[in-house]
Amino acid sequence: MSLIPATILTGFLGSGKTTLLKRVLTEAHGQKIAVIENEFGDENIDNEILVQDSKEQIIQLNNGCVCCTIREDLRSTLADLAEKRRKGELQFDRVVIETTGLADPGPVAQTFFMDDEVAENYLLDSILTLVDAKHGDQQLDTRQEARMQVGFADQIFISKADLVDGPALEALSHRVRHMNPRAPQKRVNFGDVPLSEVFDLKGFNLNAKLEIDPDFLKADDHHHHDHGHDHEHGEHCDHPHHHAHDDDVKSFVFRSDKPFNPAKLEDFLAAIVQVYGPKMLRYKGVLNMKGSDRKVIFQGVHQLMGSDLGPTWAKGEKKTSKMVFIGLDLPSDVFRQGLEQCLV
Repeated sequence: MSLIPATILTGFLGSGKTTLLKRVLTEAHGQKIAVIENEFGDENIDNEILVQDSKEQIIQLNNGCVCCTIREDLRSTLADLAEKRRKGELQFDRVVIETTGLADPGPVAQTFFMDDEVAENYLLDSILTLVDAKHGDQQLDTRQEARMQVGFADQIFISKADLVDGPALEALSHRVRHMNPRAPQKRVNFGDVPLSEVFDLKGFNLNAKLEIDPDFLKADDHHHHDHGHDHEHGEHCDHPHHHAHDDDVKSFVFRSDKPFNPAKLEDFLAAIVQVYGPKMLRYKGVLNMKGSDRKVIFQGVHQLMGSDLGPTWAKGEKKTSKMVFIGLDLPSDVFRQGLEQCLV
């Protein structure tokens, strides 16, 4: 049987997650969705569209979707759902995990790699983060979890965009892009998102694409060789707002046209993951390795790192390695110098 796609939905209270979930659950899209709730707040989706006071942990909705709240750990809930599906007791095509009250979506994402039973049944499709346009700045200022959720995202939805003016929206968007340049941003009004932008994004797969906002890369070029100071783009941005935020979740991009020495790179990555793993939220690279005519793709969450052979470099394609690291106060100079030393 093919793997069941899973989506992790994260974002702060009031950002419209419940609205988005309700829409996904009630829209007639012909898909049966299992929603796993990891939220013990009063914003539970149950109050509005689920049967009250159910002793059973799994509730079937009238349109064939299923909802369950996590009473044990995520692993056993996923295993339980997969088993019921195998036996034909439950039908569903995909899983959405809502992890709102949780500080860090990292362990949720790691479950899909660490646990064999989960990995045999599910494929993590992407992590979606909702940022509330109206209160986003304040939440990012005051809550580290909000900043981490942005860092983890494969796709960012800025919700309630119609409630703020253009410049404020631009400034928020810019701030978020500095934290996470690899996640595309979409502006949405109150959970009104086409489902094609929610599911099957393949944001987590080891695909050969590393999309980074081109303006972000331009800003990066100014100090490609200047290791002397910490990498802050402020002085090259024409956005006056940027100086106001020196967020602890930052990203930096490393690029080189020289190939990597595979053994050296492997040792270096293993070493930094050991030391900085808990602070490394997401990282990904498409690499040019000496001795290989194929791209090598690697990515990770915290201490968990995977790599894969990608497609062959096309004829005439410039063999450039590109890597992006997103994390909490990562010492970009240490990473850069280390990576430079792994080049052939």
